[in-house]
Amino acid sequence: MTDTVKIGIIGLGNMGTVHCRHVTELPNTTLTGICDTNQSRVDRILQTYDVPSYTDYDTMLNEADVDGIIIATPHYDHPKITLKAFERGIHVLVEKPIAVHVKDSHLMIDAYAETKKEYPNLVFEAMFMQRTWGFWRKIKEMIDEGELGQLIRTTWIITDWFRTQSYYDSGGWRATWAGEGGGVLINQCPHNLDLYQWLVGMPSRVYGFVTFGKHHTIEVEDEVTAYFEHDDGMVGHFITTTGESPGTNRLEIVGENGKLVYENGEIIFFRNEWSSIKQIKESEKGFEKVPVTREVIEFDHHGTDGHEFIIENFADAILNGAELIAPAGEGLNSISINNAIILSAHKKQTIEIPVDGDEYWALLEQYIADAAKS
Repeated sequence: MTDTVKIGIIGLGNMGTVHCRHVTELPNTTLTGICDTNQSRVDRILQTYDVPSYTDYDTMLNEADVDGIIIATPHYDHPKITLKAFERGIHVLVEKPIAVHVKDSHLMIDAYAETKKEYPNLVFEAMFMQRTWGFWRKIKEMIDEGELGQLIRTTWIITDWFRTQSYYDSGGWRATWAGEGGGVLINQCPHNLDLYQWLVGMPSRVYGFVTFGKHHTIEVEDEVTAYFEHDDGMVGHFITTTGESPGTNRLEIVGENGKLVYENGEIIFFRNEWSSIKQIKESEKGFEKVPVTREVIEFDHHGTDGHEFIIENFADAILNGAELIAPAGEGLNSISINNAIILSAHKKQTIEIPVDGDEYWALLEQYIADAAKS
């Protein structure tokens, strides 16, 4: 029985190049194919790795000796490549986001479920490598173990995604509805939206305030403020932009047992001596807050971007049935939040989750058509 997974990489831009290195360095993976529509990118990779190369992914899937693939192409290509791989029983690790809109996300998830009837051990994972980062794992552990008690509010100010006009001008596909399918939410924030739902669960209702091209000459969103309502009573706020420098990355999660704050690589827990809900109900004093202590929470972090851990986990799942760190089906959640925010801003009303995929796809087509006219 083989102890390595033969992997092909489709898309040889910045991330695909990084993935080539990890696949050749990891003990349970072997690079057996590369593919990009740009021959110069293929030639560049061939200077380092002596492997079969292709400029057409369909040809690669038909001819290459691969057990699984990593998809690192532009967003709109993720679904069609995934479905073609499934037809051949090939395992898939797809870069974030898994798709641009919920309709395509459902197509991928449904195709995976159908394909597993023929290939029951088929693996489908997403590159949400931030789930491996020590501080996020520690925060999730604290929430899951009930240290915060009933959750009351989650607020994430993630505005350190600063980009210049030069960045957007560097590629004609950048920051376009037709090329990327959106702006800061689909390009910079998929990890943050994934982490939000991974840590505190999915909101049921979303209201989004979105500005298109506020800070840059672009057609998509570069500033977003969103309000989330959860069925358990928790409320959430998500604030992001590519137009703020120096910017902030501050996550606050408030529960009845205190307030957890992540900022500048540090987790602080302002721990209540007893429940604030209990204090509200039982205290006979009108203004008395719960006594609180300040704790610095220790955590272990591997100190890398973490892509290699997802690739290693992907291979381990194929070889040994290991539990996936980031099942690709969960990628629907961040896309649902993304689409709900944009749809809400367009309609100026609250959007319920699950999002109507047909309605959002129609809106996206309208944005693409309007941009083409301008």
